[in-house]
Amino acid sequence: MMLEGVRIIEVEGLGPAPFASMLLADLGADVIVVHRPVAGGTPGMPEQPVLDRGKRSIALNLKDANDVNTFKRLVESADALVEGFRPGVMERLGLGPEECLELNPRLVFGRMTGWGQDNDMSMMAGHDLNYVALSGAAWYSSPPDAAPQPPPTLVGDIGGGALYLVVGVLAGILNAKSTGKGTVVDAAIVDGSAHMMNLLMTLKQGGGMVTQRGQSLLDGSHFSRCYLTKDKRYISVQCLEPAFYSVFLSKLGLQDDQLFSQQFEKSLWPSQAARLQCIFETKTRDEWEALFAGSDACVAPVLSPDEASDHSMMRERGVWMEKQGVLQSAAAPRFSTGNSWKHRPSPKRDEHKQAILDELSGNFGSSVS
Repeated sequence: MMLEGVRIIEVEGLGPAPFASMLLADLGADVIVVHRPVAGGTPGMPEQPVLDRGKRSIALNLKDANDVNTFKRLVESADALVEGFRPGVMERLGLGPEECLELNPRLVFGRMTGWGQDNDMSMMAGHDLNYVALSGAAWYSSPPDAAPQPPPTLVGDIGGGALYLVVGVLAGILNAKSTGKGTVVDAAIVDGSAHMMNLLMTLKQGGGMVTQRGQSLLDGSHFSRCYLTKDKRYISVQCLEPAFYSVFLSKLGLQDDQLFSQQFEKSLWPSQAARLQCIFETKTRDEWEALFAGSDACVAPVLSPDEASDHSMMRERGVWMEKQGVLQSAAAPRFSTGNSWKHRPSPKRDEHKQAILDELSGNFGSSVS
């Protein structure tokens, strides 16, 4: 595996931080999650969540002197540490970056927050929707006549948070290998989600996106939206380029229809969209998928995760699987060098404590179960 030999210590938390360390575990890192001795009472969080897959578990009370000593020994053995508390929590435990980097000068201390470590809003509570609302990333997330509503957790917690934390941790590890010096990674969801908007800012620079919602290529045109089908499901259309738009019209028998002859005329978009909606209501979603199959029309069905897991292409690629009674997706990305990913289950709380303690008493080499 790509990250074999890399050890990550994760301090149990919620959301993007455990997702980030799951991704690192998927890539082969030895991720040791430091669980609380007793499971918390967070609604919707199972005892063995998917986000813990591939990790090893040790339960420590970070207010107990003996357990703190064990934690410090883990820090000494690690390449990186990941935590997702509000600013100052690790410092109050005496386990902040200053203390940990003194124990291990090459450590990468990864911090995951919504607002960032040090500003007027750092200590305020918030969630995914709040962060992407303030960063600007929620602005184009719905039609102009509806309230902005991005996909839950994907744009903020995962896209702007966890994935940027992973990039930061890996960059820090690479730098530490060449310099011997660790670093602190301040991964804030507002930063990452705003950074992801740079592609749209490029389109705005070229005139393809405007500030007014519903007036841009990606959020207002008839060729970039979802349509309701006969069976009350949805089909997605995004044939942006003229060549693909031409294929789309041809598949619908509209290639000679004057209403659709001007693809980029914004004044026509509402009437064009209304006409397409009437057309898409004449067939079921699956019938439309069959009609567009194999073409460059840029049309695809809108599937639930359960439906996606049963789609022929997704099955062939092995994207979804059911493990431990839970539907979950396989690791990504994939590699050509034979480092194939194999599912490793989520551990029980404190499952690997003795093995980890034995390692710390001997040498610091990682051992992934």
